[in-house]
Amino acid sequence: MVEQGDAAPLLCWAEGPAVSLPQEPELQAGGWARGGGGRSGRLAAEAPRRREPEEPAPSEVLLQPGRLELGDVEEDQVVAVFVVTFDPRSGNMVEWCLPQDIDLEGVEFKSMASGSHKIQSDFIYFRKGPFFGLACFANMPVESELERGARMKSVGILSPSYTLLYRYMHFLENQVRHQLEMPGHYSHLAAFYEDKKGVLHAGPGRGSSLPPVYWLPSIHRYMYPEMKITHPAGCMSQFIKFFGEQILILWKFALLRKRILIFSPPPVGVVCYRVYCCCCLANVSLPGIGGTIPESKPFFYVNVADIESLEVEMSYVACTTEKIFEEKRELYDVYVDNQNVKTHHDHLQPLLKINSADREKYRRLNEQRQMLLYSQEVEGDYNPCEEDLFVLFFLEQNNRIFQTLMEVSASQDKTLTAEHARGMGLDPQGDRGFLMDLLEAYGIDVMLVIDNPCCP
Repeated sequence: MVEQGDAAPLLCWAEGPAVSLPQEPELQAGGWARGGGGRSGRLAAEAPRRREPEEPAPSEVLLQPGRLELGDVEEDQVVAVFVVTFDPRSGNMVEWCLPQDIDLEGVEFKSMASGSHKIQSDFIYFRKGPFFGLACFANMPVESELERGARMKSVGILSPSYTLLYRYMHFLENQVRHQLEMPGHYSHLAAFYEDKKGVLHAGPGRGSSLPPVYWLPSIHRYMYPEMKITHPAGCMSQFIKFFGEQILILWKFALLRKRILIFSPPPVGVVCYRVYCCCCLANVSLPGIGGTIPESKPFFYVNVADIESLEVEMSYVACTTEKIFEEKRELYDVYVDNQNVKTHHDHLQPLLKINSADREKYRRLNEQRQMLLYSQEVEGDYNPCEEDLFVLFFLEQNNRIFQTLMEVSASQDKTLTAEHARGMGLDPQGDRGFLMDLLEAYGIDVMLVIDNPCCP
């Protein structure tokens, strides 16, 4: 069996506002230069690859053979770089940042997760306002009474999208070790920021300097906006092995755009990828689907400082290391405690049960994975990779469901039968409640005539 290396990449989909390198030093203090709008998710295929000194060597970030890329160059999108330290007297604090006038309130807690003092190193994805962040944390024992025997720091960056944050993981890991060994030496970070900083362009008609945030859009089978995140042994296979058949429960909640909160003690890096995987379950590429339902937003790591922002969100997927969130039921619909998926809403309780159609989908997913691994081992065919297979499996499942629902909605009698349910890969009885919630959430006008076995 072929095993992926510890630096195997993970493909994700996200787009952000256009970012370009400043041509002249005409950036106004405290503001962004104005310019034409655009989106950076599409890459110029003919552009040559530009090798960056901070970028991990090919041996450190392995590109899977056969990966379909739209292009190999993406404009740099770093809008801030920072160092966070733990002070025994003051707690978490931002000790240095560029630019100096950027709002980093709360980043000191987002980039150093609660409970991190118990581990040696970690990495964290998070949201800060309209930006996404990646921080690398490290904990080094020191012979210092002032520091109570341990020095803890995080070095991180902010970007308008999380599309290319992976590219700087190796650099951030090196820099956090450098900061632990030589505190106060920021020249490498300053040079990095000067090289990578971008100019955010406001879109047409936007007077605000804050860029729009683009979440996980619908994808098409042969069109892959680029995102890779390094992750040991492949994120998707670990996700499947960790949750087993329960990924079908998470799939239903994700498709219904429920607020999903995942709890796990540190390290939090691997849990950030469970957030990503949950978002991948809900992709739909059919036009006209999802216009009336809130987007499923990947918040990645959250803590108590995010409570106010989570209170107003209609749909999100996030992770936390803080157990107090479990008591705040008004903030979430679905709570995932390691492998235990639960909900406090009575009407969602039936969705926690695995039915025969779920088991069949899980069997087919594993069968396709085994066939893929066999072709990789015997035939050397690495296209598609396991990540692609996982996303496309659920994309095609979702498309089949919504294609059927839209066809029934356009018919004269608008009647959805048990036969339709089976054709969508659903259990007519076990998924009846799920179908009713789906029709209501997406505003699809059909009449469900599948009998409820509980009601004679």
